[in-house]
Amino acid sequence: MKEIIFAGRSNVGKSTLIRALTGTKIPVGRRPGVTRKILKIPYRNIQITDMPGFGFMSGVSEESLEAIKDNIVHYIEDNAGNIVLAVMVVNAGSFAEIVDRWNERGEIPVEVELFEFLQEMNIDAVVAANKIDKVKDADKTLDGIAERLGMMPPWRQWPDRIVPVSAKKGEIKGLKELIRKILEEKQKSL
Repeated sequence: MKEIIFAGRSNVGKSTLIRALTGTKIPVGRRPGVTRKILKIPYRNIQITDMPGFGFMSGVSEESLEAIKDNIVHYIEDNAGNIVLAVMVVNAGSFAEIVDRWNERGEIPVEVELFEFLQEMNIDAVVAANKIDKVKDADKTLDGIAERLGMMPPWRQWPDRIVPVSAKKGEIKGLKELIRKILEEKQKSL
């Protein structure tokens, strides 16, 4: 079955976004790590896949964190032929700071690595910049996200790649429209 995967760092609102998109009651929590296993939700004529979050989680061993990341990579590799879209959910307010911190240590930020990996796998990827309602200057924040993912600002020139959302407030119209558009295009090419 064709699927859309939702992936991203822990506690960025992946499950909340899926709940807002599908209306399906799925577990969400205030603390990182509520989604520990891959969760599949039937939605219309496609499957939505909620991936576990990656990155630091208080009380979770480094070994477990690596295992989660490995499971995500293997899942994407094994199912790439069925994945019609990957929605990479980021916390709009903290994304730049986290990426910059990793870069300062000379490490590739996990989100950047994931975005590049999806491109290498020829999987269309959309960045859902969640919690946009909590940032002071949305355009500047979104420009920073674009730039850190290798896209030249302004972000508005990437309407098929970056979409601001607020899952908790249900402000997901742009993402819904983009998903619909991408699925229609994929359907035509089959």
